[in-house]
Amino acid sequence: MPTFVRTEKCDGCKGQDKTACMYICPHNLMKLDKDGSETGHAMKAFNQEPEQCWECYSCVKICPQNAIEVRHYADIVPLGASVQPLRGSDSIMWTIVFRNGNKKRFKFPIRTTPEGSIEPYAGKPQVNMDDIDKPGFFNMGKELKGDRSQLIRL
Repeated sequence: MPTFVRTEKCDGCKGQDKTACMYICPHNLMKLDKDGSETGHAMKAFNQEPEQCWECYSCVKICPQNAIEVRHYADIVPLGASVQPLRGSDSIMWTIVFRNGNKKRFKFPIRTTPEGSIEPYAGKPQVNMDDIDKPGFFNMGKELKGDRSQLIRL
């Protein structure tokens, strides 16, 4: 179920050129309707291709006005319930409101390391392409018949 914007809550991130949801969307689906020509609401964000939404919740979590919502699947949230994340400086508080009014809250820590600071190959041995024909590489040498140009080099 794709994301949708509650226009009564959205403030277009206070008139910036790029809203928070536009910045964070991995599929570049969020767009700001500056003059109201596309949605009828000027300076409001919207999902321009709902059928392409990955439902990653990135825009939902980053929206400072809590204006973006997702219709949830029944295996995640019971029918008729709603979920709203509230991002803090060190955690995200997820609030589930059931259709009978009961609320449940779950708190999860968020990343505290600076973006781009992790070195995924730190401490790993350097790749040696001469070892590709040795046992333990699961038929790679046989499949490529010695042609190593197809291998990705790290």
